[in-house]
Amino acid sequence: MSHPADFYKLQIDIHAENLKKVKRKLALSSTIRLVTFLLACAGVYFFFGNTKAIIAIIVLAVVAFVYLVTKHSDLQYERELIKALIAQNETELDVLNRAFHNLPSGERYKDPLHFYSQDIDLFGRGSFFQYLNRTALESGSDLLAKLFIENKIDSIQTKQKAITELSEMPKWRQQFSAIGSLVRTEVAATEVIDWLKNYKSFVPKWIKPVSLLFSIISVGLILLNYLDLVSGYALAGWFFLGLAISGRYLKKVNDLSSHTSKIQSTFEQFHKLILEIETQKFSSELLSEKRSKIINTTSKASSDLKKFAKHLDSLDQRSNMLIGIIANGFMLRDLRQSYNIERWVESHKGSVPVWFDVIAFFDTYNSLGNFAFNHPNYVFPKINDDVPVLKVKGAGHPLLKEATMVRNDFQINSEEFFIVTGANMAGKSTFLRTVSLQIVMGNIGLPVCAEKAEYNPIKLITSMRTTDSLTDDESYFFSELKRLKFIVDEIKTDRYFIILDEILKGTNSTDKAIGSRKFVEKLVASNSTGIIATHDLSLCVAAEELPEIKNYFFDARIENDELFFDYTFKPGICQNMNASFLLKKMQIVD
Repeated sequence: MSHPADFYKLQIDIHAENLKKVKRKLALSSTIRLVTFLLACAGVYFFFGNTKAIIAIIVLAVVAFVYLVTKHSDLQYERELIKALIAQNETELDVLNRAFHNLPSGERYKDPLHFYSQDIDLFGRGSFFQYLNRTALESGSDLLAKLFIENKIDSIQTKQKAITELSEMPKWRQQFSAIGSLVRTEVAATEVIDWLKNYKSFVPKWIKPVSLLFSIISVGLILLNYLDLVSGYALAGWFFLGLAISGRYLKKVNDLSSHTSKIQSTFEQFHKLILEIETQKFSSELLSEKRSKIINTTSKASSDLKKFAKHLDSLDQRSNMLIGIIANGFMLRDLRQSYNIERWVESHKGSVPVWFDVIAFFDTYNSLGNFAFNHPNYVFPKINDDVPVLKVKGAGHPLLKEATMVRNDFQINSEEFFIVTGANMAGKSTFLRTVSLQIVMGNIGLPVCAEKAEYNPIKLITSMRTTDSLTDDESYFFSELKRLKFIVDEIKTDRYFIILDEILKGTNSTDKAIGSRKFVEKLVASNSTGIIATHDLSLCVAAEELPEIKNYFFDARIENDELFFDYTFKPGICQNMNASFLLKKMQIVD
């Protein structure tokens, strides 16, 4: 398999060439429209005085111009789609070089009270979410954040197969995401669903046959007037009757139009997204199951959405004076289009939430598939029910550059605890976050940064970044106690992998040692598994008395008055601390 960077560079070259072709077509299209306009003007000039000929020329010119404008709009959309595809591939090349801090950070998803998200840089600048997220829609971003934090361990192998399949479809993923990126939403999908659910119809049912009959009579009167068989007064009277009927419902039509104009783009693009899903066959169980929700025996979701988008566009055209006044007077157009919208809402408002959920799902899983594609050397953990909760060879943190990353092997069994000691900056915190991400990514169904991995699925809970709360008048120590109480309550009812960084930091060393030891004993007595990092070497003594506890450490050494780290996870207890050395080295103390 070629490197992902090679694929992205090739795609940029292909799309750049296509962009040049579309730009040439747009220039030609603009020229044809200008020529059409000039020919119409010339025709009016040469037949000036011949009313019938001039009307015929104007009608033909308007029809031709509308057709040309539609084709021009299609070319403009194609141009924007190609630009979006180029931008995607450029972004991926940047991210492969770890330049991703300009992407959406997911800051709004931060929750300091969550089981683990605050501790392991899941959201925010430089976060794993910012690195992985490529969702094009707000609903997709929300669902991706939900997957990150839901802490579920079910159907992992099913998720893995879905992500694997999408990882092997980079062109389809990019096409779907490019279409999604062109969605211009003024209101959230949830608001659209609520509006559809609560909408109250106002157009009478008789408007459909009446508007059709009114339009037929109008065409007849216009034709008879053109042949001088009906006076202009009769035609004008009929026209003003149509305006009067339309005017009776004008306020309600205006209200409807103000709402639909905001969601028009959403439905135009969503029908394209649904069409991409409908026309693509999937082999994995999860993707096939999601696709089946939009395949109806009587009609396709894409066709239904396209029809609604056309209804919305038709109503939006009322702002054009020619359509807004002339068509209403002769065809009762506003009422007919409002009727079409209301009938569609009545028939499909229950299906729209399902369709939107499917779109959000594929938008979300595209990001997961993209991540797997970008990391061909990562491995999907082999799911087992054996004793090891995690058995990993060559584990690393996905946000570190692979060229300089120090990988570690480790195995932790069910209901086993590691006490990890180590010098400052020796790698303890990075290791804790690496293990945490191995679990989170494994539960989502993602491949992990490792050469080989086995995993017995387990939920995660951490306490690594407790802070004091000035707004709640809460001390650091009390905040930490609340977090530990939260952990104790959770492990009563479920099985967790617990990761702690320095227990009871907010109290004195003697009190801390006693309290930490009792807390560790309580954790060991539960059915939990975990890792506890500490500078308190007295806690390591617990390994001599409790077989469930093992000691590991990260080391530092001083050579030629310089501090060196190997960032390697080793069995045993750290003997070399570096705080005093660093204080002297930085000339903070003598």
